[in-house]
Amino acid sequence: MPEMSLKDSIITSLSAQEPWPDNVKLFQPYEVEQILLPDNASCLAVQAFLKMCNLPFEVEMRWNAEFMSPSGRVPFIKCGAFVVSELEPIVQFAANKGVSLCSKLSTEERAEMRAYMSLITNVLVNAELYISWVDQDTYNTVTRIRNSSVYPWPLGWIQTRSKRNAVIKRLKALHWYDKTLEQVLADVEQCCNSLSQRLGDKDYFFGTPTELDALVFGHVFTIITTRLPCRKLADTVRRHVSLVALAKRVDEQYFKRA
Repeated sequence: MPEMSLKDSIITSLSAQEPWPDNVKLFQPYEVEQILLPDNASCLAVQAFLKMCNLPFEVEMRWNAEFMSPSGRVPFIKCGAFVVSELEPIVQFAANKGVSLCSKLSTEERAEMRAYMSLITNVLVNAELYISWVDQDTYNTVTRIRNSSVYPWPLGWIQTRSKRNAVIKRLKALHWYDKTLEQVLADVEQCCNSLSQRLGDKDYFFGTPTELDALVFGHVFTIITTRLPCRKLADTVRRHVSLVALAKRVDEQYFKRA
């Protein structure tokens, strides 16, 4: 067995032995002055999943949350001796403790759910990165200011430039950087169409809440509620009434904000 597989197996075994503690902390950037569209969507998705599972946690906002994360991405949770980042590893971590939202799904339904989650990652996440870091107006008036707000000069400028270069490198590798805004929006439209058709007139994709619903909520709710100079992304998503209704449903039921 490879070393990493053995390590993962040991972690899985150990984490499964302990119940979910009451003092779990979820770490993310500051919401008001710092967090950006893609990170906010990811953080809301994880929060929604934990709330759907009825797993207690407390949000801790840190200016350096992404640097504290083992994967370099937010959010991450600290659960006892374990630190786990991003939605899918956190879903697996909860499952190791016997908590799962998809335990009643068939093998085919689980595969379908993972395919739709992959679609969201491949389209909505990249679109959010594109709007935040490539669209010049959004970058200049929102991203650059928010990302550098927690650093002293010139560290903020250096870190923002470095992060933008990293995002552009990722988008180039995925053939998204050279897309026009219209092409990005067309991809988002197609993604939302696929999700809307699968959801149909149901409250949730598979009848009861799963991590797919949490992920859709995180991205749809963040896109339609974040004020950006480029409003076309939000307008595109907002046209899909059933997805917006799902986002509002999750917000009302689990976040008690409405």
